[in-house]
Amino acid sequence: MNQANIPNAHVDSQSSIMAAMDIWEIYLLDQGRSQYTVKSFRGDLRLLSKYLPADKTVGNITTTDLTHFIEWLESGRGRNIPCSPKSLARRITTLKSFFRWLAEHGRIGTDPADAILQHSVISPLPEILTISEVDRVTETARKFAEGENPDQRPLALLQLILETGIKKSECLNLKLAHVFNEETGSYIFVRYPDQKDRNKERKIPVSAEWMEIYQRYLQQYKLENAVFPWSPRRLEYVLEDIGKAAGIAKHVSFSMCRWNCALADRQAGMESDAIRQKLGISKIQWREISLKLKELSRTYVSGDHQV
Repeated sequence: MNQANIPNAHVDSQSSIMAAMDIWEIYLLDQGRSQYTVKSFRGDLRLLSKYLPADKTVGNITTTDLTHFIEWLESGRGRNIPCSPKSLARRITTLKSFFRWLAEHGRIGTDPADAILQHSVISPLPEILTISEVDRVTETARKFAEGENPDQRPLALLQLILETGIKKSECLNLKLAHVFNEETGSYIFVRYPDQKDRNKERKIPVSAEWMEIYQRYLQQYKLENAVFPWSPRRLEYVLEDIGKAAGIAKHVSFSMCRWNCALADRQAGMESDAIRQKLGISKIQWREISLKLKELSRTYVSGDHQV
């Protein structure tokens, strides 16, 4: 969004950090950033504003200023309470995003944060299913659907998550009206009731195989609105029961299946940004997740560990 379109918006090199933040906030929200993200950015910049001299304007902030600020965060902010690695990485991201925006819009001559190195903090790799384990849980769910007392729910749930990678909350919010079977292809429409989350809404293709499973599921369960009208814990039990019946020691969960979906898409050659959009993940969150996917691809490459 062009700042000239914002009434009374004026930011230049003589503006204070928080005055510039007010305009940046409008820009971020217009770009679809969540209120939570913007609140975090504002808190980070408020901390920088308090650290620097009161008369320091955005055009006078140097790389040295920012380096000293980061060192101050690392040393405990004078209270012997060092900033956690994760918080430090986020605050550096805020600095780089804020000053890049100012520079790109011609509000400052040079970007003082450009030379600041990003501190990457990667949490442990998630536990996922191997290819053979995916086959086992899928076959087990299929046996549930075809047994003496057939139950279509386990297969419908498991296959949907492995194909689409939707989160537990998104699965619970999925309505009958959000499943489409058209001549051009079948898909689900992930919807969010809250306006601030509308940027996460997306259409995700589903296979003809899942649509067939879904139709059998609808024949068994007389649903009125929600596709899976049960509590979160009940659906978690469904996945856990599949894993146990398949003889898998791992805790089969929504999160695990979501990771397996992303990794399968990556190994199938899907573009990185397409995977990000399919999962409904912000570009900032995607940085860490994409690194984990890359590492998982290297780790699980042969034998029973292949995924």
